[in-house]
Amino acid sequence: MPTWTIKPEPVTGPAVDDVMRQYFTEMGQRVLGHSGTEAQLEAVLAEDPHQELGPPDGEFLVARGEQGEFLGCAGCRLIGRTPRTAELKRMYVHPAGRGAGLGRGLLLAVEEAARRLGAVRVVCETNSQLTEARALYTRCGYKEIPPYEGHGKADHWYAKALA
Repeated sequence: MPTWTIKPEPVTGPAVDDVMRQYFTEMGQRVLGHSGTEAQLEAVLAEDPHQELGPPDGEFLVARGEQGEFLGCAGCRLIGRTPRTAELKRMYVHPAGRGAGLGRGLLLAVEEAARRLGAVRVVCETNSQLTEARALYTRCGYKEIPPYEGHGKADHWYAKALA
């Protein structure tokens, strides 16, 4: 039985900035093979469109443990394609939340959020080094597709039709 809750939260504020900092730090280490400098991290945070993960065309979901501690997050935003499509963005599970199915829980919560936004499919992108993400998407019914946008270091793109 899960020991967390997943709920929409505002995508603005210092707490979210801290989460995005953790996310980008880990992505830099895993995808680029090194941590960026503080200046590089600040530049990425300043350019990141995570504010688009809020209403009216997006939703930001946060997983918290029994004591209210941050365990993970994921967001989605409509990207204006036909069919109406939502993009999964900024899925991150804190090390304290790993190994208990939280990634799957967040992914299912994003799919529900996408349905509430009127989407009929979800797309996402990832990198070869993020093997856990690729395995999760495949297990949850996502199929590899051609690139749908130019996103930095992404080299795998996925889509799933929502029932």
